Amino acid sequence: MLKPLLTAAAALATLSACSPAPRAMSGNPIISGWYADPEVAVFENRYWIYPTFSARYDDQTFFDAFSSTDLVTWTKHPRILDTSAVTWARRAMWAPAAIEHNGRYFLFFGANDIQSDQELGGIGVAVADSPAGPFKDHLGRPLVDRFHNGAQPIDQFVFRDADGQHYLIYGGWRHCNIARLRSDFAGFDAFPDGQTFREITPEGYVEGPFMFIRGGKYYFMWSEGGWTGPNYSVAYAIADSPLGPFTRIGKILQQDPAVATGAGHHSVLQVPGRDEYFIVYHRRPLGETDGNHRVVCIDRMEFDAEGRIRPVKITFEGVPETPIAR
Repeated sequence: MLKPLLTAAAALATLSACSPAPRAMSGNPIISGWYADPEVAVFENRYWIYPTFSARYDDQTFFDAFSSTDLVTWTKHPRILDTSAVTWARRAMWAPAAIEHNGRYFLFFGANDIQSDQELGGIGVAVADSPAGPFKDHLGRPLVDRFHNGAQPIDQFVFRDADGQHYLIYGGWRHCNIARLRSDFAGFDAFPDGQTFREITPEGYVEGPFMFIRGGKYYFMWSEGGWTGPNYSVAYAIADSPLGPFTRIGKILQQDPAVATGAGHHSVLQVPGRDEYFIVYHRRPLGETDGNHRVVCIDRMEFDAEGRIRPVKITFEGVPETPIAR
């Protein structure tokens, strides 16, 4: 005797039992509050975001950090570094860059928004035993306090090459430099030609450099346009060396008038152990006119068959829940 057909309700219940539950989405913005210039990293089996506190320069006197195990639920770590721990910094603490080195955690940052070599400020370094801080000044002075090759000493990124060499890549005012960090992060080693600060500025560069390796190629990314305007965006180049030369390929992150404006100053997250990438960036919500009203967001970043970055679609949904494999 044939078994009766499943009712529609029973069939749906069976299908649901066999199908994985839908993954939660991060949503955008990914963290609460006015923040910008996010640096994303993976430390101690957690995702970390280190942003600029987006406010008037005189109020930018500290850094908060945020951590997560899945990109959906975030824990705030307030005031991991502030001007009380950096005697020479007084305002405009910007764009932290975090890296683990020899079991300790280093936070590179810009401070004071100096406009000439006669002012005190530039790029500093802080150190802690935990990615949550508290961080303290590593040098007691700026690491870079002068304009080399026309680059304002801001928007620093620390790049670890495949051979273990660390580079400082930085610069505002439409100039970008690269320099070889000493192993103690207290100074620089010159290149073989005697240069300490080598300019690698590509066409269209304004600020916000970032670099990563994929498939043996060096992807160099930067921000273009004005940070207070809707045309803020991210472009990139690819080279065979961290020294370039870098020829601009095109823009991959920009505003969507239906979602947000001023999408720029980013970093890139490779999900540990996977060829899966997300871009973490700031943007301005629709209708906001205050230049400092910026929020941190995350979206998927994909590549074509030739390894070029596809234009990023900025969303309200963000990315799926992505636990770190232990």
